Amino acid sequence: MTGQLHCADFVPPAGLANRHVQTLLPRVLPRRRLPHRWETLTLPDGDFVELTWVTPGPEDPAAPLFILFHGLEGSFDSPYSRELLATADTLGWRAVLMHFRGCGRLPNRLPRAYHSGDTADAYWLIGQLAQRYPRALKVAAGVSLGANMLVKLVAEQGGDGLDLAGAIAISAPLDLSASADCLQQGFARVYQRHLLASLKAKTARRLCDLPLDLSAERLDGLGTLRDYDDIVTAPLHGFRDAADYYRRASAGRWLGDLELPTLILHAEDDPFMPPSLFDRLPLPGESVRVELARHGGHVGFMEWRDGLCRSWLSRRVARQLEDWAPTVSGQPRRLPAESEPPGR
Repeated sequence: MTGQLHCADFVPPAGLANRHVQTLLPRVLPRRRLPHRWETLTLPDGDFVELTWVTPGPEDPAAPLFILFHGLEGSFDSPYSRELLATADTLGWRAVLMHFRGCGRLPNRLPRAYHSGDTADAYWLIGQLAQRYPRALKVAAGVSLGANMLVKLVAEQGGDGLDLAGAIAISAPLDLSASADCLQQGFARVYQRHLLASLKAKTARRLCDLPLDLSAERLDGLGTLRDYDDIVTAPLHGFRDAADYYRRASAGRWLGDLELPTLILHAEDDPFMPPSLFDRLPLPGESVRVELARHGGHVGFMEWRDGLCRSWLSRRVARQLEDWAPTVSGQPRRLPAESEPPGR
């Protein structure tokens, strides 16, 4: 690979390379226990998002800060959330996850939800954290839907519009229409049914409060995520239809414009996305490093390490955080050339 596209060093365990095995493995292994506390953050429009902070966290207000955005219908309970937050905490970072509206413990107040291109809440959170911890180096990471959102946010704000040293995007569906198509094929329909069931149940509980011309029977009959986005997501958030939503919310078209150092981790066998996804997209800009793994599935990347099946994502993210974090003297650490950060 050339330019900003690089081969990831992920190697799956023998016999566990299948993309569906990789996708499902983190969900069947024991979930990591992680002490935490909750915070409700009020938004400018009167709604709120819920934050989950790893505790006890560093005492030093200048300690580096790791901000995580989850995927569609994800939460603090998602295996990748706990792994990545624990990784940052172990390195001495302050670690927090932002739940998208309605994905925490409580339903959100306003007659709306969240979507792949909804960057306003993340922008507000980062601004609030900049005020709380003005001396802390900050890195944001997004997973799946949260990764697409983060890439879009970075593109919108330019190189100095966010108080971030860098961004990490994991398994980002950078072409939302293509992803919707992939989820209607083969075994991937199992993932679609799971996500759709969660979305429909959440919408059904609030149906009388939402400005939608939609009966409970019609909602129950929606058979694909594209149908759901056409009937619920799009009208609820100001899009004409699903096609308009996918076009305007997909972050892939901005890859060549990103100015903030950005690391993108992607598996070429991700069942949520078409093969050779990056052949469809603009070449990444100089500040972007894309690492492509042959295997890994969707937010899987499980490897054999120290006699156990462990997360390669946590190991790769740890290397990146160590590289971006300041030393005592204030100078960033450097990794060997083959692991250099985006933009180097």
